[in-house]
Amino acid sequence: MEDFSNLLEKLNDSDYPYDVGVITRAYELAERAHEGQKRVAGEPYITHPISVAEILVDMGMDTDCVAAALLHDVVEDTDITLADVRKQFGANIAGLVDGVTKLGKIPYTSKEEEQVENLRKMFLAMARDIRVIIIKLADRLHNMRTLSSMPPQKQRDKALETMEVFAPLAHRLGMQRVKIELEDISLRYLDPIGYAEIEGDLTAKKAESLDFLGTCMQKIRELLAREKIEDFQVDGRVKSIYSIYRKMYSQNKTIDEIYDLYAIRVIVGTINECYNVLGLIHDLYKPIPGRFKDYISTPKPNMYQSLHTTVIGREGIPFEVQIRTWEMHQTAEYGIAAHWKYKDGVEKKSGFDNKVEWVRHLLEIQGTAADPEDFMRTFKIDLFSDEVFVFTPNGDLINLPSGATVIDFAYAIHSAVGNKMIGAKVNGKMVQLDYQVENGEIVEIITSNSGKGPSRDWLKIAKTSEAKNKIKQWFKKEKREENIERGREELDAALKKQNITLPADRDELLASIARRVGITGVEELYASIGYGGITVNRILPRIREECNRNIKPSADEILASIPESARPQPTKSTSDVIVEGIDNCLIKYARCCNPLPGDDIIGYITKGYGISVHRTDCVNVRSSLKAGTENDRWLRVYWNTNKAASFQASLQILASKRYGLLADITTVLANLKVQIHALNARETQDGFSVIHVTVDVRDVEHLRSVVHKLEAVESVVKIKRSAG
Repeated sequence: MEDFSNLLEKLNDSDYPYDVGVITRAYELAERAHEGQKRVAGEPYITHPISVAEILVDMGMDTDCVAAALLHDVVEDTDITLADVRKQFGANIAGLVDGVTKLGKIPYTSKEEEQVENLRKMFLAMARDIRVIIIKLADRLHNMRTLSSMPPQKQRDKALETMEVFAPLAHRLGMQRVKIELEDISLRYLDPIGYAEIEGDLTAKKAESLDFLGTCMQKIRELLAREKIEDFQVDGRVKSIYSIYRKMYSQNKTIDEIYDLYAIRVIVGTINECYNVLGLIHDLYKPIPGRFKDYISTPKPNMYQSLHTTVIGREGIPFEVQIRTWEMHQTAEYGIAAHWKYKDGVEKKSGFDNKVEWVRHLLEIQGTAADPEDFMRTFKIDLFSDEVFVFTPNGDLINLPSGATVIDFAYAIHSAVGNKMIGAKVNGKMVQLDYQVENGEIVEIITSNSGKGPSRDWLKIAKTSEAKNKIKQWFKKEKREENIERGREELDAALKKQNITLPADRDELLASIARRVGITGVEELYASIGYGGITVNRILPRIREECNRNIKPSADEILASIPESARPQPTKSTSDVIVEGIDNCLIKYARCCNPLPGDDIIGYITKGYGISVHRTDCVNVRSSLKAGTENDRWLRVYWNTNKAASFQASLQILASKRYGLLADITTVLANLKVQIHALNARETQDGFSVIHVTVDVRDVEHLRSVVHKLEAVESVVKIKRSAG
């Protein structure tokens, strides 16, 4: 109740007309639902939703938002249902609670797939009501503030997800205060040594920094007062730890070489005063050429507006000056939350929908992403890359991710412009189609109705998923027969390279694969490969799996030749393998085939060493049974599904020789949290590398998942299971 009393005090101190009765009822329901639940640190769980609600009150969010924050975990973590919330609080609050509730009780093939599906759900909810993500960011912010009580691996996982998803989302929504805090906390757990080094440098410079900033701010205040500028504010700050870290390590700089380590913010009443103050600052301090940015006339996509200039202070120390109005300052601090204005519970539509149109646009583009890796890759490029701003010859502004080419520019205007493009001019000069546009350039796309359309090479040049999808759609529509032929050739070449021979019922097998990836028919599968809708690498593991299933003899087929006397009824066992008719006998795994849970297996009675367990497709099993002299020593065994253990599996990886290959492979295994027991590599005379690695896995499915990830590593040609 003490924590809730603090929340009530915040509500009463706020200028916003909160419905305290609704918020109190939400707290009472949450308090009952979470009764007896504790956070990892030991405090009552209800303290978390209260803290999230307080963060939202600080942002100036409305009654529904604060009530939903108090209830945001009841559906996920208690017996309260969404229907209960809807009945007691209405559709609006229930919709917000549903939007921030993770998908539960759905089986996923991987952690990555689960993360992507939860992100998709969150974005769908965002498209309907942007407050969903604001609540989610407040929730993540409080979780990060209390991350110290979590186990170390959990800390790193949460910090990485925050850095990859939630901090960039806060940036895209213009919520700079939230973004900076999320980044700094995440860095503390992802690179504690680097964080501590920069924190130590800043602490050592603290007195010097305060003195420098104080002197500069005083001069600017005196200048503005002399010029009769009223209602102004001058603040100073040192750059955030993560921003310093990123510049130091990406640009190989020391902390003394960072231009904008110090920044002064000037807030005034009007836009005219912003430009007036800019001139005064440039008279007072010498500006650094090329370091001026006008985000007032050209706002960032996240609504951020300010004038930025870098000047030289005393003793040659550079610092940045940001100049903005009070309204711009609110937007810079709280972004989309600063624009959230309600009247009698109904949103004022004055341009607000346009500010979040990018969410719907992202969903449209991501709807074609077939797997988690594609989703996350395009997700990061389209949403989180730094932007560049370029103009059409008519003066229309187009913003694109950093590194975008003139092809991306053409398709950003319209798909018809991109499809008819035959060339491009930048600032009046012809450029190559792979030219990367830069801030402020004027780009003219040259089109022709008699052109041949886009080239397949454009897919390698384009940066944005929007451009790539539009190019693929053109090929899908215009070049079906060519796509089918190209797809068949590409698949055949990949099968030959991987030494995979399809069975006689090739079309039947491929039709089965096509259905598993959501494509109807073999020709559609070829066409999809041909126009780039699906990659060969995505379906090769499934083809290999089907081929192995078709050619591998089953345990029943092999055991058919074993005498009935060697196959008594199952018995109990505490080992990983159950042997029919023998309790808790000595088990060893044959090194010739290294069986794993999920493999069809068979046992061999050794002389004095217990039961040796083989895969049924092991060459030694086949040769022994074919000889027929020791069939009475073979017996049925099977995996004990009640035992959970790890097993060593050996893989042989064939890859094109390149720098950094081993580092990439070990990074993939580390990210999968797979223990490496042995690793060695050698070069072949024909320019390939052969890598043998022994890892811990749970079963065959786990091994397949590991192999699938390793197959995605650049230069990897083929992976096969080996005896170790």
